[in-house]
Amino acid sequence: MKEKLDLTKIPRHIAIIMDGNGRWAKKKGAMRIFGHRHAIQAVKDAIEGADNLGVKYLTLFSFSTENWSRPQDEVKALMELLVKTIIDEISLMMKNNIRLEVIGDIESLPKSAYEKLMEARKVTAANTGLTVILALSYSGQWEITQATKRIAQKISEGKLKPEDITQQTFADHLDTAGIPDPELMIRTSGEYRISNFLLWQLAYTELYFTPVLWPDFRTEHLYAAVEDYQKRERRFGKTGEQVNL
Repeated sequence: MKEKLDLTKIPRHIAIIMDGNGRWAKKKGAMRIFGHRHAIQAVKDAIEGADNLGVKYLTLFSFSTENWSRPQDEVKALMELLVKTIIDEISLMMKNNIRLEVIGDIESLPKSAYEKLMEARKVTAANTGLTVILALSYSGQWEITQATKRIAQKISEGKLKPEDITQQTFADHLDTAGIPDPELMIRTSGEYRISNFLLWQLAYTELYFTPVLWPDFRTEHLYAAVEDYQKRERRFGKTGEQVNL
């Protein structure tokens, strides 16, 4: 499928809502954590596929602030799985020049998960290839609220005037400051919503929905999404005639 793609029109930033682990496990007659474990290969395939295409940023919605309300056994197992996966994958990230970043309320994570994330982030910081961004304990509304607080704090300290606030000012106070907005967002499992993910950043992102459950997601599914993206005309409020001048 890669041969069908125009390698000069690859999205610089792809974001993915990795959905369907629980339903996948249920179809197998297993507990939800079974689906989460089998989703690791999907993550690997998505990273490998993005890297092979020359994508610069890949954001994976790994754990939302709302997910904390799930059964505690599932949350605990997820956090343990996260730590194990990070440990197992650091050497591969270094080999492939991949940098790890994290967005979200990461200080709310269990200490072991937080420490391993910070270690992996530090170890891969100098890598210059694909940047993989994990959205952990994250929600778009939370992020926007935090950005507003940061701006309000600067105003109260006299470091910023309200009349000087622009869209760029706001973007610079988000967790994703310095990272380009996604051109393509993929959601698996057949759900048609963005579920509080990158609410500011997705303003002009092309959305792609697939019925494939996340544990079954493979590189060819990523390529299919990119192929669909390349058929679209991105106008950003302009007319087609203006875009094609």
